[in-house]
Amino acid sequence: MTNAGGLRDLTIAEAGGGLAAGAFSSEELVRAHLDAMAEARDLNAFITETPELALSRARASDDRRAAGAAFDPMDGIPIVVKDLFCTDGVLTTAASHILDGFVPPYESTVSARLRDAGAVMLGKTNLDEFAMGSSNTTSFYGPVRNPWGPKDGKDLVPGGSSGGSAAAVAARLALAAIGTDTGGSIRQPASFCGIVGIKPTYGRCSRWGIVAFASSLDQAGPMARTVRDAAIMLGVMAGHDGKDSTSAPLPVPDFAAALTGDVRGLRIGIPREYRLDDMPAEIDDLWRQGMRWLEDAGARTVEVTLPHTRYALPTYYIIAPAEASSNLARYDGVRYGLRIPGETLDEMYENTRGEGFGAEVRRRVLIGTYVLSAGYYDAYYLKAQRVRSLIARDFKQAFQKADVILTPTAPSDAFAIGDKTDDPITMYLNDVFTVPSSLAGLPAISVPAGLSVRGLPLGLQLIGRPFDEETVLRSAEVLEQAAAFDARPPGGAC
Repeated sequence: MTNAGGLRDLTIAEAGGGLAAGAFSSEELVRAHLDAMAEARDLNAFITETPELALSRARASDDRRAAGAAFDPMDGIPIVVKDLFCTDGVLTTAASHILDGFVPPYESTVSARLRDAGAVMLGKTNLDEFAMGSSNTTSFYGPVRNPWGPKDGKDLVPGGSSGGSAAAVAARLALAAIGTDTGGSIRQPASFCGIVGIKPTYGRCSRWGIVAFASSLDQAGPMARTVRDAAIMLGVMAGHDGKDSTSAPLPVPDFAAALTGDVRGLRIGIPREYRLDDMPAEIDDLWRQGMRWLEDAGARTVEVTLPHTRYALPTYYIIAPAEASSNLARYDGVRYGLRIPGETLDEMYENTRGEGFGAEVRRRVLIGTYVLSAGYYDAYYLKAQRVRSLIARDFKQAFQKADVILTPTAPSDAFAIGDKTDDPITMYLNDVFTVPSSLAGLPAISVPAGLSVRGLPLGLQLIGRPFDEETVLRSAEVLEQAAAFDARPPGGAC
């Protein structure tokens, strides 16, 4: 096969089969995607493109395959990496001015595992600055455009913070991507762009080498166009890492083998608190359709209650900024990237951090510093940690009645760039369905399940027990097959 459009339409599973059969080479596959990246630069999905590195790794993959030593199933597969992962010898920015010129001399564990399995990195994708955002509009390198737009004359956000990764996969610029999810940053952009995104259990994938935002919440995960591809990629990314003290010392199941298509007898929890008063009818209708699809496949829906759900967003927006203010204290103009001189050392700090951080990062650092300050620590941070424990307990009790929980992924389809920029509270509400499972550290996946009345993708979310990604993926594939979502961006590479 040499048709470039055909190569870009493949799934990871199909591309792996084609490479094994000799239908095309990894270099052909990679060149097709590099050409597509060049044609789609108006999406602004990439901060750094690495074509020479990609072609070198593709040729190495072809050489291994010719010698009968290929590392299936990711060997020779073109992927993209969120620019929050440190990559050896390649510029790493976290989409921030303050990391200007930072080229790490090391590789994050997750990207190293994919590289060592033969995956070919095409480039580093755009994101919200330090992964802080739900729209991919806070990047120092400018906003990413959703390939499903424009609508009504306006460009759309791809979701955030992994919006560049989601846009690249949806537009057929890569077969898959690595993202990170702190409060929904894989699942919400997956929903907005019509792809699959899974946040594994906290501890399933190493955080070593990821630029830290909120350390007790950050988690790496795959973004792909099918559930099977996500399962294949997660199997390579996951596993214990001695360099990350929060990495779980557990064996990695064969996630792809878990996709049996059989959910008969499975109990699907429907949390009553997720039915918001002002939820759009199309979101509620899709949620009900998702229940019917799983019931038709032999599963049983049961109502569960998560009574502390309404406190999840305020809890998240205390804990995450608090951890961010601590993590970002290291960027002072001395050790990394940008330095703006001053008359004194303190003035140099102030100048560097004032110019190096964007408005959203400064807002969250100020919130975090405030809630950790003397006199307010107990009133805000400690109380938020107690509520977080109650949210986790709610899920534990719900999973006594249910095997997996079904919810919408986001409360709307993709909105226009700039629509919510001046109202951070409204922006934060985009994460209302994804934040609770992040606080509880649970695995959760978004699957494209339909189109809104505006013709834009909508996702459904499945949440599972800790380290039970197998049930989450198995249920998600059944949902995926029932939904038969085959729509694609009107302007996407075809």
